[in-house]
Amino acid sequence: MIRSILFATDLGIYAPVVMQHALGLARSFKADLYVLHVVEPMGLFAESVLQSYLDEQALHELQQQGMTAMLSNIEQRVFESLQDELGEGAQELALIRSVKVVQGEPAHVILEESRKLGVDLVILGSHGQSTGANSHLGHNASRVVEQAQVPVYLVPLVQRRRRTDG
Repeated sequence: MIRSILFATDLGIYAPVVMQHALGLARSFKADLYVLHVVEPMGLFAESVLQSYLDEQALHELQQQGMTAMLSNIEQRVFESLQDELGEGAQELALIRSVKVVQGEPAHVILEESRKLGVDLVILGSHGQSTGANSHLGHNASRVVEQAQVPVYLVPLVQRRRRTDG
């Protein structure tokens, strides 16, 4: 029985399609839905540029306060986009227990959150935003499928699915 679902979104162009799958399954099973977006850590180049312009204390404050504010802002925007997408679907919005934005390596954070929440199912797109056309499965999706302790529901790219339909 599926009582809770983690929907991991990359906020890419196919996110609304994946979200419809997550909402549909949550509705069908009357399951709680947790929404997660992972922000990857700042790259070494960006960090070295900041270090050349800021002293250590200013850099630390920027990392702490700036990241917290940014994650909170993204969380609010994700929730608002879900509201916009659902429109009059207040019943579906009620299925969403939380919207969380976390910084880290996406597959690791998705797996960790699924364990913490004790969900029965993880839903995500089969590819990220920058996956090459010849890849069968995106890096994060592959890692989640390989290491998850619960079933994983993958939604394929719409464009890829349409290309093979004819």
